[in-house]
Amino acid sequence: MKQDYFLFLDESGDHGLNKIDPSFPAFILCGVMMSQGNYAFLDSSFNYIKNKFWESGNVIFHSRDIRKWQKEFSILVDPSIREEFYKALETCIFQSQYAIIASAIRKKEYIKRYGVLSDVYAVSLSFVIERAIFYLDQKTDVAGLNILIEKRGKKEDAQLLRYFNKLYDSGTSFVTSARIKAVVKNFDFVDKKDNENGLQLSDLTAYPIATHIIDPSRANPAFDVLERKFYAGRRGNYLGYGLKIFP
Repeated sequence: MKQDYFLFLDESGDHGLNKIDPSFPAFILCGVMMSQGNYAFLDSSFNYIKNKFWESGNVIFHSRDIRKWQKEFSILVDPSIREEFYKALETCIFQSQYAIIASAIRKKEYIKRYGVLSDVYAVSLSFVIERAIFYLDQKTDVAGLNILIEKRGKKEDAQLLRYFNKLYDSGTSFVTSARIKAVVKNFDFVDKKDNENGLQLSDLTAYPIATHIIDPSRANPAFDVLERKFYAGRRGNYLGYGLKIFP
């Protein structure tokens, strides 16, 4: 049977090039792709964890709050709770079925090659959309693709929508407009308060990818778990498939 697929988009880092944070000189646009059936598993698994630790499904998993033990995640100051929570979350993220498609911009190197006028968000979105189409080309059960991204602000959302509409109408260097239109059903902005678990998974994956790009030698257990989730070629290589590093 045909089923919808979802591409949940989130970012890590600032996409501006005029000012670079020396502690975080990268921008990551991270997409998490999953089928409708696999989304149901993730959704119920995340809600199970939320109800187990907070007795409520209204908690929103946010990478920064979890890392810093802030807001609802202040309970993680307790080592036993922290260990149990991390284990439950890691197990869910590992067992869920999805594919990561991400674009990484190393800002300093990018500016040297392309200058500051190039728009990293447009470049990143183009890569993620075309690789999402390639990924779905391998599936036989695709009814359509729904792309969801968290609202950030009217100006930012309007700009991102313009980027998408340009891709939708003109295609990319590797994917025609007709191919995109044949697959993509919706491009929607979702409010954070809507508690969309797919977007929360994308948020949780974006930061470990960013820290790996910034310093590959740094111990990064979260990235080690996620590495096998990247969309990959036939030989298992995900660089250029599920992860593009510019330059």
